[in-house]
Amino acid sequence: MSRAPKPFPIPTTQARQIWLHAQRLDERAPFGEGARAVADAIDHLGYVQIDTINVIERSHHHILFSRIPSYRRADLRQAQSVDRSVFEYWTHALSYVPANDFRFFLPAMREHRREGHKWYASVKPADTRKVMRLLRAGPLTIRDIEDDVLTEKEHLWQSRKPSKRALQLAFYTGVATVSARQGMLKTYELMTRHFGWDKLPKPASARDITAYLLDRALRSQGLVSLDSICHLDAPSKKAIAQLVASRIRRGELVPVAIEGAGKQEHWAAPAALEPGEGASPDLVHILSPFDPLIIQRKRTNLFFGYNHLFEAYVPKAKRKLGYFALPVLVGDEIVAALDLKTDRQAKKLLMQKWTWVGQGKKTAGRKELKRVIEEELDRFERFQLTE
Repeated sequence: MSRAPKPFPIPTTQARQIWLHAQRLDERAPFGEGARAVADAIDHLGYVQIDTINVIERSHHHILFSRIPSYRRADLRQAQSVDRSVFEYWTHALSYVPANDFRFFLPAMREHRREGHKWYASVKPADTRKVMRLLRAGPLTIRDIEDDVLTEKEHLWQSRKPSKRALQLAFYTGVATVSARQGMLKTYELMTRHFGWDKLPKPASARDITAYLLDRALRSQGLVSLDSICHLDAPSKKAIAQLVASRIRRGELVPVAIEGAGKQEHWAAPAALEPGEGASPDLVHILSPFDPLIIQRKRTNLFFGYNHLFEAYVPKAKRKLGYFALPVLVGDEIVAALDLKTDRQAKKLLMQKWTWVGQGKKTAGRKELKRVIEEELDRFERFQLTE
């Protein structure tokens, strides 16, 4: 029996560089510009998370802006509604995903169609028939339905409108898709009509989906663990672990030991371990708390020594960083967390709180650090207030 290869030791500085390169945060404009850049960015990252909080610009626009300096919200609208190169579905959360990956989500859609969806068990057949009749007539928003009799919510985020619940169920079963957004107002359309299909594509097999999840993580994370590949998806871990072991035996993956990771196993493709240039020390990104670099808190802490606190749902008196703190990446270090708020009426970006973290706590060089962050804040403010 062949012995498992010994893990390759990786210092955290190198681990950060590998992850930042995989996330394309070590370059100023890695994807170019326009709707094509949006499609390419989402294709590379695998998904871009959608969230409703808009104390500053919503997370999906913010994440794209961090990688596309010339990003305009119209670029995402073009990609979703005209080019149809991206669509919305559930990953670990509601997200934009590449249209090319549609077949990997079809089995989940079919399962919801066959077995129902736990969030929408209260949807009545009459409500489904009603919204399907309206959808067949053309694209539909919830505002187009005015005759609903409101019901009590069964959980905090549920709508009181039966028709909205029926539309959301149609979305999860793959009958309908979100063809456009205006803010958070969704326009629903029949899936086949939106994409111009006679019928839905052939769904991916379970084996194909396992490979897709692993390859997506390797592409966008560089160094992966079971937790990072299967973020909020524990049922996939067994199959992923088996595939990882198979690829190690074939020499396609190598085990790595990241400094400070203890017994947590990580793996990488050999090419990912080749030395790179690293991020420019004056490259600044003000990141969304839903950015892929931040959303897995334990991973961010391991790689950057920074434990991000999301305090939007924490009582004000107990907050440390602020309601909606944004981590600031300078070069390959997270050096600050800024609690910002966009005052759209007064047309200004408000600084609620500035907290130095990590290397930012050191007084040496802080004046220059503050200067480059403030330059990026000016650009960030312009993005917040345009369109």
